[in-house]
This record gives sequence, C-alpha cells and structure tokens, in this order.
Amino acid sequence: MNQNRISTRNLVFSAILVALGILIPLIMPVKVVVGPASFTLASHLPIFLAMFISPGVALSVALGTAFGFFLSFPVIIAFRALSHVVFAVIGAYWLKKRPKFIVSFGKYQIFNVVIGIVHAFVEFLVVSVFFFQGNVPETMYSQGYVYTVIVLVGVGGFIHSLIDGSIAYYIGKRLSKIVDIPVFTQAKK
Repeated sequence: MNQNRISTRNLVFSAILVALGILIPLIMPVKVVVGPASFTLASHLPIFLAMFISPGVALSVALGTAFGFFLSFPVIIAFRALSHVVFAVIGAYWLKKRPKFIVSFGKYQIFNVVIGIVHAFVEFLVVSVFFFQGNVPETMYSQGYVYTVIVLVGVGGFIHSLIDGSIAYYIGKRLSKIVDIPVFTQAKK
C-alpha cells in the first residue's frame, strides 16, 4: 500500500471517529448519573478504536473530539476531553510496539487496566485543578473532594474506561475481519 493511500485512509478514519466522538455523548441514551457526575456509555469508543489504527489517528481523534467539546460543552468537560490525548497517544504507541496485547481478550485487559489508570488519573488531575480553583458546580463542593473527584472522577472514570475499552476491543476485532485495522493485522502475524 503506498503512503498516500495510507494517509488518505487514516484521514478518513480520523474524520469518522472524530464525528462519532462528538456525536455519541450528545445522542447516547445510556447514561449513568451519579450526581454530580455522569458517564455516557461508549463515549470513549472512538478514541480506543483510533488507538488500534495508529498513534497519529489516536492523536487526531483525541484533539478533534476535544475541539468539538470546547464548542458545545462546559469548559471542565472540554478539558477532560483534551486530557484524552495522553492516554490515546500512550495506548496507540503501546499497541503499535506490542500488538500481541490484543491477541486475546484476557491479554487485552492488561492493556485496558493500565490505560484505564492513565485515563482516570489524567482526568482526576484536570478536575482537581478546576476544583481547587473554584471552577466546578456547587454540587461538587457540597459532596466533597474525596467523593466527587477521587471516587467519581478517579474510580468512576477508571471503571468507565474499562467498559468502553472492552466494547472497543469487541468492535475492533469484528471490524478487523472486513477492514484492515493495523494493530489487529500485526497481531495476526
């Protein structure tokens, strides 16, 4: 495959995944609300799928979805979305270097847990900055830092990441049977 075809393909993947990454939180009916936080099922799916393609696509999707969030969501949510750049790029490089982590669902869960920790920790840092600057909704203060930031954002975000990462694995594995998804292709070799 020549370089222009790969670039065009990656651009198309990026565009589709950015669009999905912006659309899913807006229309997804399955939301788990644990006041004052809410978790939208599959909202991280496009970023996880992008990690299966390449670090460049993962970076593009994380930045593209963050930009979309800056246009349509409160600033704290937009910065949480921007923080996804960290776990997306780390995860994409990891899978590029060690595609064997997706050979089985069990082995993938090692990757998923580590990336979930990175994901939750970076979001925890972002929300902590907003919390201590006084830039969060009043309900977060009434519940306290430990509950709202550590438990909901940290632990809740970790669980949310694990669920979305698992869904992405299932979808990526199925899609790889009809579309060349580089990490799955490399894992088969």
